[in-house]
Amino acid sequence: MKVLRIRALRGPNLWSQHTAIEATIICSGSENKINAIPGFEARLRERFPEIASLQPAGHHETVTIAHVLEFATLGLQVQAGCPITFSHTTLTPDADTYRVIVGYTEEKVGKLAFELAQALCIAATHDTDFDLTDAIHRLRKLNEDIRLGPSTGAIVQAAVARGIPFRRLTEGSLVQFGWGSKQRRIQASESDRTSAVAEAIVQDKELTKTLLHAAGIPVPLGREVASVEDAWVAACEIGVPVVIKPKDSNQGKGVTVNLVSAEQVKMAYMIAAEISDNVLVERYIPGHDYRMLVVGNKLVAAARRDPPQVIGDGVLSIYELVAQINRDPMRGEGHVTSLTKIHLDEISIAHLAAQGLTAESIPVKGMRIVLRNNANLSTGGTATDVTDDVHPELAARVVAAAKVVGLDICGVDVVCDNVTNSLEEQGGGVIEINAAPGLRMHLQPSFGKGRAVGEAIIDYMFPHGQNARIPVISVTGTNGKTTTTRLIANILEKDNKRVGLTCTDGVYVDEQCIDTGDCSGPQSARNILFHPDVDAAVLETARGGLLREGLGFDRCHVAVVTNIGMGDHLGMAYVNTAEELATVKRIVVQNVTPGTGFAVLNAADPLVASMADHCPGSVIFFARDNYHPVLAMHHAQHKRVIYVKDGYIVAMGERDEYRIPLNEIPLTKNGSINFQIENVMAAVGAGWALGLDWAVIHAGVAGFVSNVQTAPGRFNLFNYRNATLIADYGHNPDAIQALVSAIDNIPSKRRSVVISAAGDRRDEDIRQQTRILGDAFDEVVLYQDQCQRGRADGEVLTLLREGLGSASRTQKISEIFGEALAIDAALSNLQDGELCLILVDQVEQSLGQINNRIALG
Repeated sequence: MKVLRIRALRGPNLWSQHTAIEATIICSGSENKINAIPGFEARLRERFPEIASLQPAGHHETVTIAHVLEFATLGLQVQAGCPITFSHTTLTPDADTYRVIVGYTEEKVGKLAFELAQALCIAATHDTDFDLTDAIHRLRKLNEDIRLGPSTGAIVQAAVARGIPFRRLTEGSLVQFGWGSKQRRIQASESDRTSAVAEAIVQDKELTKTLLHAAGIPVPLGREVASVEDAWVAACEIGVPVVIKPKDSNQGKGVTVNLVSAEQVKMAYMIAAEISDNVLVERYIPGHDYRMLVVGNKLVAAARRDPPQVIGDGVLSIYELVAQINRDPMRGEGHVTSLTKIHLDEISIAHLAAQGLTAESIPVKGMRIVLRNNANLSTGGTATDVTDDVHPELAARVVAAAKVVGLDICGVDVVCDNVTNSLEEQGGGVIEINAAPGLRMHLQPSFGKGRAVGEAIIDYMFPHGQNARIPVISVTGTNGKTTTTRLIANILEKDNKRVGLTCTDGVYVDEQCIDTGDCSGPQSARNILFHPDVDAAVLETARGGLLREGLGFDRCHVAVVTNIGMGDHLGMAYVNTAEELATVKRIVVQNVTPGTGFAVLNAADPLVASMADHCPGSVIFFARDNYHPVLAMHHAQHKRVIYVKDGYIVAMGERDEYRIPLNEIPLTKNGSINFQIENVMAAVGAGWALGLDWAVIHAGVAGFVSNVQTAPGRFNLFNYRNATLIADYGHNPDAIQALVSAIDNIPSKRRSVVISAAGDRRDEDIRQQTRILGDAFDEVVLYQDQCQRGRADGEVLTLLREGLGSASRTQKISEIFGEALAIDAALSNLQDGELCLILVDQVEQSLGQINNRIALG
């Protein structure tokens, strides 16, 4: 078994709508089936017994090593606690070569599971050791280290339930919800509207108490102290019992309560001083410790927190009782489980000593031993939900406290006998406010019912009816993608939208270029959706990114498919036929928003038209021929169609009809360029799908001029010495055929063309390009580029010349090394009334060269 390539598919992809690891492997020889390897299956089951349940029933004889790798990668993640259900193995056209696809929730965990699955297969093959326990421990630990914590996870789950998209911005708890200008962000349980000033206030416990007291909210009296001696002086001033705590601690670290003696105060001061240089002494308020969660202007959850404790049985020591409790699977380290393990730390030992006990003491049966006074879950305490019992006046005090410090989401710590009375009635008080409250105690309390606090936060950030999505239009196909993308963007700009655009020319936000190069992949799409100034996203979506990583978004409002060409990228990445290419391009259609989304499809292309069956939304068909059977059938079903009739682009719905004159659309040259008409129809369909006003759609296509600024390399026309010069990026047979058809409508005395070809195309596709040109041009200038993409020197030129072998029109053929030299040669010979087509490769450089040549005359 040899692994050729591993990919992380981070969005909807060829295999699934969810994230997955895709590995391409070779299982060579007759031993690629497990029943051909003596003893393999028995050794595999011995090392990983759970794998048996994952094997397909009734197909034992067809299981290969590739399938075992699939089952093991899936099974190891499941055993580690990852909720994975999807996996698939498929044979590629190459002999003994498979693709293994397994879902993941965390990319690093998925990749580690694949590595461990390989190790398992090798161990079963060679009868060597495989430590299953260690493998699962490594996966579980990695998953716990990098997955979202319970607080952030609950908020994310609530967003997903609302259909709000999310993306982690770091490996921590910084998460973006929504896209573009509708986005919001959280850091754990803090929102992007959590004030840094408010955070600074609550970190200063003395200042917080001062502000609350000034607002009439009950708080314990106290002051900051500078030494052990000063701490005892303050305790005497306030009156014992007291609480000593660091001024800027969290999670109850360094807090000691109910102190009555100088010795207790001294020890508590030393503990607090290790956490912070600033220590507070406050009046101790007797009662229970309650955490109140405020979101916006509402109290959404309340829990009573009890300190960690054990109950004696007359046999086990306190140390042993703690160990017994910690064996509960519900207890873990940190915040990954509903309860935290209890640790007999310095504070716990000191608290036991105050009770005349040590860790080795054996309490009598039924004796309750409290291990520390503070009741934080992070130190092993428990929580009991009391949300329904909170007195309205107490709730109002808590919400007021949040407003006083200026926090939109916070945890307010209250001490009182019970929550059924107001604070004033029982002498209770607010002891602390937390800017990043943990939600675990409310989600999974030790006792009582959990509260939907994640939903409360999402509902506060995004009122009902909002899903934080901006319009996303994905454009794919073989030819016309970039022009169609730019046309749609122009329409949206007429609707006063700030448009984010990705295409093969770069990334643009509100007409400003922020990145250059081929930006038609998922990373560029994600960058646009991250951008806070984008009101709508128009994303060119190329085949390469779909195969390499999947979509850069979970779903789109509109999917546009222009056409499926025969010669573009076939023979690459196991895509050998136009039907297979269509399956890849179809991914965008399959991920249209269910119900409300649209696919805008070319009815005249059978492969594109067939994608309608895979669309979870509605379909708009377009074709130049208004009698096309696919179009006619769709219209007969009272569905939307777009066609050309009597010099108009006609959009026909169930009851409405709108017409745009072709002579008002500069891109079509008065309706003479058929492929541009199709691009315009696709763009009109996208605008219609988005529900834009027809005046806006009309203005968008009428106001679009194809030049080197708006559509570089897309049928750019120039006048040079009274000759017609056309620069285009056409790079496959279908595109070249469309260009020839367009040029047939442009009068000229003589035609010449400058062409090369990408070396990573099939031989026949390279020949076909010049086979088409040889019947349409008098002179062909062939050039060899510096990058041959794996071809030997001169090989591409030979194939291009072979395509001209039966040319009916071409009389002169030249071969030149370098695109710039070839362009110069063609322009030098250009005469008045002639036409020259330059099929550019390096678009920016070549257009710059042409403009300079024209400027010089």
